Amino acid sequence: MPEPRVWQLTAGSAVLGLALAAAAATAAGPWDGGQRTAERARAAAPAAGGERHPAPAAAPTAPPRTEPAPAPAPSAAGVLTALAAPDPGPRPADLARTLVPLLADPGLGTSRTASVVDTATGRQLYGEGAGTPMTPASTVKIATAAAALSALGPDHRIATTVTAAPDGAAVTLTGGGDPTLDEARLKALAADTARALAKRGRTSVRLAYDTGLYQGPAVHPIGPNENLAPVTALMTDEGRLDGSSGGPAPRSGDPARDTATAFAAHLADAGLKVTGDPAPGRTPKGAPLARTHSAPLADLVERTLTNSDNDLAEALARQTALAREQPASFRGAEKAVRAELGELGVPLAGARFADGSGLDRRDRVSAALLTGLLARAADPARPELRPLLTGLPVGGFTGTLAGRYGQAPAGAGLVRAKTGTLTGVNTLAGTVVTTDGRLLAFAFLASATPSPDLAQPALDRLSAALTGQK
Repeated sequence: MPEPRVWQLTAGSAVLGLALAAAAATAAGPWDGGQRTAERARAAAPAAGGERHPAPAAAPTAPPRTEPAPAPAPSAAGVLTALAAPDPGPRPADLARTLVPLLADPGLGTSRTASVVDTATGRQLYGEGAGTPMTPASTVKIATAAAALSALGPDHRIATTVTAAPDGAAVTLTGGGDPTLDEARLKALAADTARALAKRGRTSVRLAYDTGLYQGPAVHPIGPNENLAPVTALMTDEGRLDGSSGGPAPRSGDPARDTATAFAAHLADAGLKVTGDPAPGRTPKGAPLARTHSAPLADLVERTLTNSDNDLAEALARQTALAREQPASFRGAEKAVRAELGELGVPLAGARFADGSGLDRRDRVSAALLTGLLARAADPARPELRPLLTGLPVGGFTGTLAGRYGQAPAGAGLVRAKTGTLTGVNTLAGTVVTTDGRLLAFAFLASATPSPDLAQPALDRLSAALTGQK
């Protein structure tokens, strides 16, 4: 028999997938926008955005039957409470009795706030300083991702291009702000470029690279560190120098130059002579010779949230700035994110988005802002925001929550949440499926915490208590 945690993951994923599908079935158009494969398979609505999977091959035509076909198996009775059902769900008084003692845990430090919202109704079921601005740490990525999805849509892709000078003697590699560009795509881009130049009769070129899409300082205000590469419009593998795909890592001091140097080597491997060293330059006018695109924005958002990817979060903030015609800088992104969230109607009093990743302690959001965004992501009328939910790590199983909920097993598989951790700051915001099948959004923000070893289990117990399991 499967272990209890496996049952909970299966039940939690099924409830979330089916509940969202049931709520969305009445809305026109597709809604999945990046929903993970396992959940999409359970969904009732058609798929259009996010991850791309080939359609299954058509079944061969069956020969004519010589006997009556068997009657279809009866459908199973419904076992889940739909999000829009009239059941009032958890009562605020009951939640208060449950949460107040847990919020008093000394591991949560001297300042803590909370918000719990029923996503089906938008009703706040519990609040403790819910409107108070707090340092969010990485839970600010929920706001960053929401702004990007709202501004650009889940199908947006980030392009990296190569453009030739009018005489064809030089080409420019132009960064579009895609930190997920990797060696395989860079090599393919070089091969496409070499083929295009060969058709023009070119056997040698000079190479320039253009990072002008971004403005302002490339180094984060906290200074150079292993949690984030210099924020530049052109980089490969997030400027990582150790081959890692996540977490802290040694970073390049100049990711753009390193990427251009690698591109020049790939051009040479493709049979093109590159004269001189790559140098900074401006993109010439004209259509690109070749280009490569990132995965859809829905997928980038899921990666950002699941792995707490700082480099990708800063890229999403700058893409939002570009969409709102602001400078693609820390300051421009701050203005753009705030403006985009304002159009979503979430409470912004006292909010600040000094960066997109949450590494900056000047960031401020309220618990009500976070639960407001999560509730909107569950709204069938806002399918573009759905990756905010599908990208959240699963308690005890995936991403930054893979090693959590050992002390709160009721939440394993049923809690999906974004973590936040800075010295003295611990936060958790996400969704939870209750025993009666309802989807709640929650946010717990704590500061002046003694240590993550004490704060994180306390946050896990708070979120697990929302399931209603004993």
